[in-house]
Amino acid sequence: MQISVSSTLTVYHDGQFWVGLAERVEGGRYGAARIVFGAEPSNEEILRFVTSKWAKLPFFGGKPAEASKPAKNPKRRAREAAKTLKQPAMSTKAQQALASQREAMKRESVRARSQRRADEAEARFEQRKLRRKQKHRGH
Repeated sequence: MQISVSSTLTVYHDGQFWVGLAERVEGGRYGAARIVFGAEPSNEEILRFVTSKWAKLPFFGGKPAEASKPAKNPKRRAREAAKTLKQPAMSTKAQQALASQREAMKRESVRARSQRRADEAEARFEQRKLRRKQKHRGH
C-alpha cells in the first residue's frame, strides 16, 4: 500500500510579520499549519526550519473536514456549484483548516479555564469549611 504525500510551504508578508503557510496532503487528508517567522527569514533559516521542525507541525490538529452531502434538487445543486466557484481559490482549504484548528484550541482553552475555575472554587470552599471547623473548636 502506497500513500502519497504532498507538502508545500508558502512564505509571505501579512503586513506586519513574515508568515509561513505549510500545507500537506497525505492519503487524501488535507492539513495546514501557520508559522510566524517575524523578521524576513533567509533561505538558510527556512531550510533549517523545514529540516528540524517540519515533522512537529500540527497539520491535522482539528477534526477532518466534513463533506457535505449533495442536494437532490438540481437548482440547489447549481446554486451550490456557483457559490463554490465564486469562492477564492487561493488556499481556501488552508484557511479553513487553520480556522478549525483555532476553534479546537479555543474550545480546549475554554474547557481548561472552566476546570481551573471549578478547582479554585472547590479550594475556596474547603478553606471556608476548615475555617468554620476551627472557629467551632474555639481557635
